[in-house]
Amino acid sequence: MNPDILRRYIKLMVIAIVAAAAFSLGYEYFTAEAPGDYYVRKGDNRLSEGNYDDALKNFDLALDEVPNHRGAIMGRALVFTQSERYDEAIAEYDHLIRFLEDTLEQDDVTGQGVLAAAYANRGIVYDRQGNYEAALASYVSALKTDEDSVSGPDVVHKILYGSEDVSNVRKRAQYIYEQLQLPESERLMRLPDVDDKQRMHKP
Repeated sequence: MNPDILRRYIKLMVIAIVAAAAFSLGYEYFTAEAPGDYYVRKGDNRLSEGNYDDALKNFDLALDEVPNHRGAIMGRALVFTQSERYDEAIAEYDHLIRFLEDTLEQDDVTGQGVLAAAYANRGIVYDRQGNYEAALASYVSALKTDEDSVSGPDVVHKILYGSEDVSNVRKRAQYIYEQLQLPESERLMRLPDVDDKQRMHKP
């Protein structure tokens, strides 16, 4: 074999190996998940399927990897909410809210959204329990924290699913506030056709 051709071949092979290694390292770097995120994603999938036991197991596995993983705590709270274990749900939301209030950085936009969602979801649970004053306080806290993240379905969602009349945090807070101003005998605190469509929040 011609020595020049052999040298060129060896150089090309070395370049190819280096390029492949660099691509592999770069791919792993950009696709690697933070600890706990894999189990949170699995838990979210099980939750959307209504498989609450498996969802809870995955959120717990995420917390084993990262104590106080905010996505896992929110996931647990949503499991308890959806399965109507309301006292446990409120305890979980309370824990998440305290943790975020103690640790949240001012520039953590995602964290602000999670905190607003925790307030809003806790408000929904209080609402379902008939504790309307507490529900209103939680809704107001959600709106003050990050109204955009709890503002309700966007235009695309409305077009696809026809959900224009879905109750959102602001509408529900306003309604509760107005009803609480009335004499107790005149209050109508629940509008089941609207309130039952109120969606949970998970940024």
